[in-house]
Amino acid sequence: MASPLDTWLQSARVRTRHEVEVPASPPDALAILLGAPVAPDRLVAILFALRRLRLTGPIGQALQAGGFLLLEHSPQVHVVGLLVRGGRRQSLAGPAEWPRATEDGTLRMAAAFWTEVSARGARLRTETRVDGRGPLTWLLFRLYWLVVAPFSSLIRRRWLRAAAARIPAAT
Repeated sequence: MASPLDTWLQSARVRTRHEVEVPASPPDALAILLGAPVAPDRLVAILFALRRLRLTGPIGQALQAGGFLLLEHSPQVHVVGLLVRGGRRQSLAGPAEWPRATEDGTLRMAAAFWTEVSARGARLRTETRVDGRGPLTWLLFRLYWLVVAPFSSLIRRRWLRAAAARIPAAT
């Protein structure tokens, strides 16, 4: 399956992807991931605190409470997006506005969580893409991303690990 982000952010300049195979059906695997704690361990909680992110609760709800817009949801796909202008998160009325938010000074970040059938049950995947409009916007983001990217990937890997650890008890 192609990434669900192909629909929402094709021209991304930054792409990160992580996955894990789990012994669960694809819909169950996604539900377990979205229901896992956004800070599943002390390290992730510390990283959020350092970034001054006050995210609590399950992953699916915490991202939306943190300003991400729900772009797409089905039993096997969950996509959220964040729009930033001038260093500030911007609200959109709904997913229909997302494709039109392309003016200079705009940074769009989208994250997808999805599942596919695998030999073990399900392949649980997450991908993040980012694109910026305008040279200054992109330069500032790239400087930020040099520092944040390794920690962002670490958080996503820990989310997948936390979901995988919950599956034997849940299925």
